[in-house]
Amino acid sequence: MKKIIQIEPWIDKRELKELKRVIKSTFVSENKLNEEFQDSIKQITGSKYAVSMTNGTAAIFCALKALGVGEGDEVIIPNLTFIASANAVIFAGATPVLCDVNEKSLCMSSEDVLKVITPKTKAIMPVHLYGQSCDMDSLLDLAKKYNLKIIEDAAQGMGVLYKGRHVGTFGDVGILSFYANKTITCGEGGVVLSADEKIIQDCYKMKNHGRSKKGVFVHESIGFNFCFTEMQAAIGVSQLKKLKRVISKKNKIHNFYLKNINNDLLREIPFDENTTPVHWFTSFLTDYKEDFKKHLDCNGIQVRDFFYPLHKQPCYQNSDLVDCSVDLPVSEKLYNCGVSLPSSYNITKKELSRVCEVINDFTI
Repeated sequence: MKKIIQIEPWIDKRELKELKRVIKSTFVSENKLNEEFQDSIKQITGSKYAVSMTNGTAAIFCALKALGVGEGDEVIIPNLTFIASANAVIFAGATPVLCDVNEKSLCMSSEDVLKVITPKTKAIMPVHLYGQSCDMDSLLDLAKKYNLKIIEDAAQGMGVLYKGRHVGTFGDVGILSFYANKTITCGEGGVVLSADEKIIQDCYKMKNHGRSKKGVFVHESIGFNFCFTEMQAAIGVSQLKKLKRVISKKNKIHNFYLKNINNDLLREIPFDENTTPVHWFTSFLTDYKEDFKKHLDCNGIQVRDFFYPLHKQPCYQNSDLVDCSVDLPVSEKLYNCGVSLPSSYNITKKELSRVCEVINDFTI
């Protein structure tokens, strides 16, 4: 029996055609296709500016440095997120401060953030998790009241709208990720979004060895090599042309699960009425997660855990990098109960039906 995997990218002859064109041209580092990719991102998101990066983590790091975040500063991030959100803050020289999340949205709320604001707080990093959106109105109001910067981590938010506007475009700066399992992929890749030209210029210099353009050897600042290759851009340009189809299929997968799963041991995760979600993953909650995962695995179905809470991460224990003594029960509960189901673009109706059948047979 063929195993049904949880997620895989949709890559076909169109990406291969673009890759062959790049390789044949010999312009394999950043060139014209990178500009086309950035322009497409601006058009889709409505962002005034966009600059590509090697990956989403590099994009967060550059965004933080462009906002002047550094030693002595604190950045508030949700406890339920991928570890890159925190690590980028640490590498920027600042301290990540963890807050809990809202059980319904899976995202940080202004109430959660308010509890951990201190005189050292420099910025808030809302993470739009699993195709959801944070309540950006309340977070923007809070940031304005306390004179804080907002860096939106929209790594999982390609295509997600909050009140009709693309996530990643509300704060001072936002980032997108194009890792292999994202809605749209470049294999690896990230983009910084902003309406502030100086932020984008600083991010560009940061990713380009501290210089404002290529082909020169005068460096105005200290930077890194976070440049986006033409091979990545070739895949990205092809992928973005599929975005509407991918979102449509992801939504159909989500609706199929909701319609056909009938098991009281699973709970649906609601979406905020202000969010137009993209169901990157379709996820459920169950109080019997380990038994549920074992049941599906025995039937050849792969699922995925929610992110492991940051305050439980082994790498932060017994260190002064992150305060792990905090009590953050909601994010712990969500990790203990959260499971993401197979959600690949290429999953067939027959496979979806099989997943639902196996889930409906699950008992304790």
